[in-house]
Amino acid sequence: MNIKILLDQHFKSAMLKAGIPRKCSPSISVSARSEFGDFQANGAMAAAKIIGANPRELALQILDNLDPSEIIEKVEIAGPGFINIHLSADFLSQQITSLGSDESLGISKPAPQKIVIDYSSPNLAKEMHAGHLRSTIIGDAVARTLDYLGHSVIRQNHMGDWGTQFGMLIAELEEQLSEGEQAQLALGDLEVFYQHSKKHFDEDPIFADKARAYVVKLQSGDKDCRKLWQKFINISIAHSEAIYRDLNVTLKSNDIRPESSYNDDLDDILNDLKHKNLAVEDQGAQVVFLDELADKNGNPSPVIIQKSGGGYLYATTDLASLRYRSEILQADRVLYFIDARQSLHMKQVFVLAKKAGFVAENVSLEHHAFGTMMGKDGKPFKTRSGGTIKLTSVLKEAIERAAILVAEKNPNLPENEVSSIARKVGIGAVKYADLSKTRTNDYIFDWDSMLSFEGNTAPYLQYAYTRIYSIFQKAGIKKNDITGSVNIVAEQEKNLALKLLCFGEILDQVADQGFPHILCSYLYEIASLYMVFYEHCPILKENVELQTKNSRLILSKIASLTLAKGLDLLGIEVMEKM
Repeated sequence: MNIKILLDQHFKSAMLKAGIPRKCSPSISVSARSEFGDFQANGAMAAAKIIGANPRELALQILDNLDPSEIIEKVEIAGPGFINIHLSADFLSQQITSLGSDESLGISKPAPQKIVIDYSSPNLAKEMHAGHLRSTIIGDAVARTLDYLGHSVIRQNHMGDWGTQFGMLIAELEEQLSEGEQAQLALGDLEVFYQHSKKHFDEDPIFADKARAYVVKLQSGDKDCRKLWQKFINISIAHSEAIYRDLNVTLKSNDIRPESSYNDDLDDILNDLKHKNLAVEDQGAQVVFLDELADKNGNPSPVIIQKSGGGYLYATTDLASLRYRSEILQADRVLYFIDARQSLHMKQVFVLAKKAGFVAENVSLEHHAFGTMMGKDGKPFKTRSGGTIKLTSVLKEAIERAAILVAEKNPNLPENEVSSIARKVGIGAVKYADLSKTRTNDYIFDWDSMLSFEGNTAPYLQYAYTRIYSIFQKAGIKKNDITGSVNIVAEQEKNLALKLLCFGEILDQVADQGFPHILCSYLYEIASLYMVFYEHCPILKENVELQTKNSRLILSKIASLTLAKGLDLLGIEVMEKM
């Protein structure tokens, strides 16, 4: 159920009957204040400018042509031509009642598309750090939402498993193995091993040359190199998958499509670009110059496809992956959740992929950029020494901090229950603190605010769900057993019901725009409206009539289901007690 779409259709018809051009929109929006109705149609002002009419008189003509509808109780004109829309209480009651027995919570599923989502994509041979969090959880929230709406979602974890660092690591491993060390010992701490090999690479020119030679051997398919390379890959993937389990994200091993999988396609990409007269030699390198992205002085944007030494770059691999996603996976949309600092790179790749015919014109290529995680000092989130913070450390600390808070709120809880709740609260808090911020902005990582049980936080929403669950426990009724109709009488009931009916509209926005914070804000509104409803509309008091009690319990049930499903789409778990 999307009330805005219903109202839009209704008012669009009235506008056409009034002689207003089809291109003019009714501009339906939710009213900011209840005294202005439930919705507003603001299209009369814009239409009046186009046709040279008085906006208030035009609004009157729209109302004169508005067909009667069970949706609308009354309409009124305000100010220069705003149309305030008051929905019918009977209509709201019917619609909210239908949600009580609808597992999909009234979601109208759009025409399904095949959507490829590129997210997480850590570089292997190193531990995932806090900077990997945003791509992983934002991409996963959007993937879950698209799944729920019925789209065919193909997750692509474009792991960095190729390049100079692996030649360096192979050379280091070979040297240590030649000295009699055991492989499992040498690889016991991959991060330390990487740092050691990097230092060796930077300080020893002979070792550096050896490492570069190994890159060539690796890329040419040398069996011994491939065997050693695989050791690093296996350890790195196991680490990443453990992180994904802890984070409760949906990425699996079969979603991995690393850089190396496109290695055999790179020569073909270059040859194709040459054949189409797009790639030209420039200072020994193969470069495509894009006039479409020229700077203000008219200089075209250069995209290096192959370095002068013969090596390929990220752009080449990205072109190969796009061709695969368009031609093999048959994607309708390809979504990338990548740092905003890669915006120019993504523009170049998108433009070139279309220009070269690697991607069909009707395929939507979308870079959903995000900002940087910042510390409370306003600088990128780092250790005190300036190093990167391991993601495992962040998640461990989140659970430990949450355990203290949970134990304080429930001192009689058994230790195993505290541990279980703390994991859900801690991980949920870290994820929600990020997801609730507009992804294009930088955001401040702050333990105190994200773990608060007040305000727009995961603990607050989890607690709201738990409170509703406790109402059914006190009533001695299982939530799923409650049936009947909802009767909207009180203003607080109406406000809550109206917001609950907007769930589908919210999910459509997340799916279209890739902004999980829209869903976060919505869930916070649901929780807040429920608390107001609960305070003003008694449910379990002795003087409450049975029919009213039942109606309010159904409304509570729908609120709890919406909170649970919304949080699940964000990858955040709920619990029956906290």
